[in-house]
Amino acid sequence: MTVITGDFIDGRLKDRRDDVAPLASLRARDGVFAIPGNHEYYFGYESWMRHDANMGIRMLLNNHSVIERGNDKLVLAGLTDLAARGSAFLQPDLDAALHGAPQAPIILLEHQPGMARRSASAGVALQLSGHTHGGMVLGLDRIVARANDGFVSGLYQIDGMQLYVNNGTGLWPGFALRIGRPSELTVFTLKRLKGHV
Repeated sequence: MTVITGDFIDGRLKDRRDDVAPLASLRARDGVFAIPGNHEYYFGYESWMRHDANMGIRMLLNNHSVIERGNDKLVLAGLTDLAARGSAFLQPDLDAALHGAPQAPIILLEHQPGMARRSASAGVALQLSGHTHGGMVLGLDRIVARANDGFVSGLYQIDGMQLYVNNGTGLWPGFALRIGRPSELTVFTLKRLKGHV
């Protein structure tokens, strides 16, 4: 599967349609899934959600999908972003996202990593986040970490859950600078451990 953890791009759809057009060619056996980041709320949230869905991307807005291999199952859940707070848009709701999910390992897509301890206590096995841009500049990452409960880049172990914070592609036009913080697209290989579901 392919997942996108939000912040597709800055700008209104009419100005940035061509920039995201290549995403329509993404293909994966189990689907292409995404969640909004905070920047989608700044530039016409509803237009972007419709457009992303029309490109064949399944938007997980406080809901989940079940991926199956034979008798094995995996739950992929996604949340709206914390930027929705105080607005009329759908507020992030982990309980709603997991409602009706089967007993299976849970991967959660949540743009901002700061609520990872809550995810761990809810039984999430792996949380995939972005938002921080890896701190953008070595040294500045310490300040960014403070605003995100200490999570800024890479892999963290939290009460039995793994959190991975992706640095992103570095294409944000607001501050397209990286020093000591590389851009990334991350590939994960999930393996079943003996004795574990």
